[in-house]
Amino acid sequence: MEGMAARRLPRPHRFDVYVAIGGLLGGLFLVVCRLGVRTSDDPVTLFDGHWAVLVPLGVMAGCELLRRTAPRTALLTGTVAITADLMTQGNVATVLMFTDLVYAAVLYGPPASARRIPRITGLLMVAGAVVPFAVWRVPEALLIGVLVGIVAFGPAATGWIVRDHRDAAEAARLRAEQTALLAEMDRVQAVTAERARMARELHDMVANHLSAIAIHSTAALSLDDAKTSQEALAVIRENSVEGLAEMRRLIGILRDGSGDHEPAAAPTLDGLEALVDTARANGLDVDLDAGQGEVPAPVELAAYRIVQESLTNALKHACPGRVTVSLARRDGVLDVRVTSPYGHRDGPRAPGSGAGLVGMRERATLLGGTLQAAPDGALWTVRATLPLTEGDPA
Repeated sequence: MEGMAARRLPRPHRFDVYVAIGGLLGGLFLVVCRLGVRTSDDPVTLFDGHWAVLVPLGVMAGCELLRRTAPRTALLTGTVAITADLMTQGNVATVLMFTDLVYAAVLYGPPASARRIPRITGLLMVAGAVVPFAVWRVPEALLIGVLVGIVAFGPAATGWIVRDHRDAAEAARLRAEQTALLAEMDRVQAVTAERARMARELHDMVANHLSAIAIHSTAALSLDDAKTSQEALAVIRENSVEGLAEMRRLIGILRDGSGDHEPAAAPTLDGLEALVDTARANGLDVDLDAGQGEVPAPVELAAYRIVQESLTNALKHACPGRVTVSLARRDGVLDVRVTSPYGHRDGPRAPGSGAGLVGMRERATLLGGTLQAAPDGALWTVRATLPLTEGDPA
């Protein structure tokens, strides 16, 4: 029973039911009015009487129910019915329903059938004109080919044109959906990249000052010395002011000049001296060697941020000792190297999240460069190689 249910044809479309009922009622009306296509004495009419046309008419109406769900079966059965109708006085409704079956077979049938049916009906139209004319040698014989063209080839060609337009519209719709999907993916990627860029900027701008504040406030709280506390508070205030300035700069970037604060210029390697002075004021012993020449702006910004984050990490985690910063241009790359003492630290430390190392690697990768950060004996070494080409400053 389940196998029989699986093989059962789907329910006919509502429009197909209306077509079948309309064709059947129209054919019955013609029978009642005794309006046939041919007379009873026509030599083609083998079955006399107006009621002989009911069988082909009923079969053709039944085929209309399958015009969408089983178009090839409907056309084959309809061809048998139209052949039988030729042996009766004929019914215009039967002929019209057959033309609709040809049209539906091309429009709803498989692609192979849709290509094959117009060719077959075209050949039949040509044969219907040439063969009778060659046999009877009268111009009227050409009308047979004309009738075949009207009944078969015309609907088939119309179905092919409609199907072609439908397929083109469907392809255009799919392309539009694909374009919209790609645009949405690009938008999501752009938003993600922008969020990552702003996260790097926020971290690099503020982390250095907050780390200094955390370390000096811890020292001020742990030491009962008024002079030390006074010096720590001075450093804390200086870093607070500078951090606030950096936050305002970030707000200016976010506003993009649409508000009261214009975005400030991006930091350059010319500001490394000031950056190192700030690190020295925060307690680091820093030695700077910045003997590079002109470099592209994206590389300049990335190098500045890598040095800034390396000094911040040294302030939070390095042991007492000298921190060296060197920048050198060689073999088409800018080599950035920051070393700091590595080992156990007795003094106060600021907590780290690892976001700084992630941000430095992202900056180097976006420019096509590399970054390594690992202990090297008694030193912690951060080395970045940045190609001297234009890139995304991220």
